[in-house]
Amino acid sequence: MDFNFWLLLGAALFFAIGWIAARIDIRHLISESRALPDSYFRGLNLLLNEQPDKAIEAFIEVSKADTQTAELQFALGGLFRRRGEVDRAIRMHQNLVERTDINGEQRTQATFELSQDYLKAGLLDRAEDLFNKLRTTSYARQSLRHLLDIYMQEKEWAKAIEISKELEVSTSLDLQVQIANYWCEMAIGDYTHSRVEAAYANLGHALAANRKCIRANILKGEWEAKGGNHDAAIQAWIQIESQNPAYLCLVAENLLKSYQALGKQNEGLQLLRGYQERYASLDLLNVVFQAILEAEGAEPAYRLVRDDVRRNPSLLGLDKLLEAQLLDTPPERRTDLQLIKNLIQSHVSRLARYQCQSCGFKARQFYWHCPACGGWESYPPRRTAELEAVE
Repeated sequence: MDFNFWLLLGAALFFAIGWIAARIDIRHLISESRALPDSYFRGLNLLLNEQPDKAIEAFIEVSKADTQTAELQFALGGLFRRRGEVDRAIRMHQNLVERTDINGEQRTQATFELSQDYLKAGLLDRAEDLFNKLRTTSYARQSLRHLLDIYMQEKEWAKAIEISKELEVSTSLDLQVQIANYWCEMAIGDYTHSRVEAAYANLGHALAANRKCIRANILKGEWEAKGGNHDAAIQAWIQIESQNPAYLCLVAENLLKSYQALGKQNEGLQLLRGYQERYASLDLLNVVFQAILEAEGAEPAYRLVRDDVRRNPSLLGLDKLLEAQLLDTPPERRTDLQLIKNLIQSHVSRLARYQCQSCGFKARQFYWHCPACGGWESYPPRRTAELEAVE
């Protein structure tokens, strides 16, 4: 009997506590809803009725009327930036930065949002200034990444190197490939302005940052050849074999020209033939084919291409084979063979492209820096048709 009495008493007590808590919650909810401006509910109604532009205007009225709506202002500012209304986003976030009733973390967040607004608007100097101020805050990593983008856009390569090194420390990322390319960009700028000694020094920095920086050796060879120092040019280019032999096709033509300038054409041709046998490439094959055609005639050039196509079949190779065969074809058969070649050539022209491995962007020329996604060394030196044949 006592047990039932206490059980009933406990149940009644719990019911009373729940009823009191509910009354308190309801009163709190009612008081909060009464405190909200009518424009807030009007904005919600407009959103539900799929009228986002009018809803935004209503929420702007809320943010102006109520100084406690920091989160709403953040949301509106981000929305404006995504919609491309950067001026309105800037005004919204500037208002937040200037407010005296928000805490330090909210002001830092507002500063970060404002710096992104400036970046989106193309006001790089203002964005840079704010991102630099954020380098000691919780937004340091994001700010460093944005600063790196700014310095690449402005071609401020020395600053890009500094920021990349700082990012390596804070994120444990390996950015040596990018850093080496920044040194190469600095070297090109120096060479263009006749600061040759500084240009070569920067190539040395590139190789120190990344010993497999093929671009540095390519540039060094080009500049040595322009200065008439063909022995040094050859030495720079042949080092590419130990870095990544797939890139030898990019220097094959210039390499042969330097050997020719030294009166060593046969030696250069033998070197390239060896490269072609070990690291088959259609661009490399084209250089060797033209050299043999000039030095030995049509028949040896044809045999070279025929043997290569048998080892590495592809449409690009077949096109080159038909070109070689046309050189030694009787006139009565040349028309038909030329027709076949033209048909293949029309298809091959769409395949003879380089493709970025990061974003898939295709281009007729080779890029060290992808113009689409901004990736460094994201283009293989082989054309898409060759890569597809290998796969």
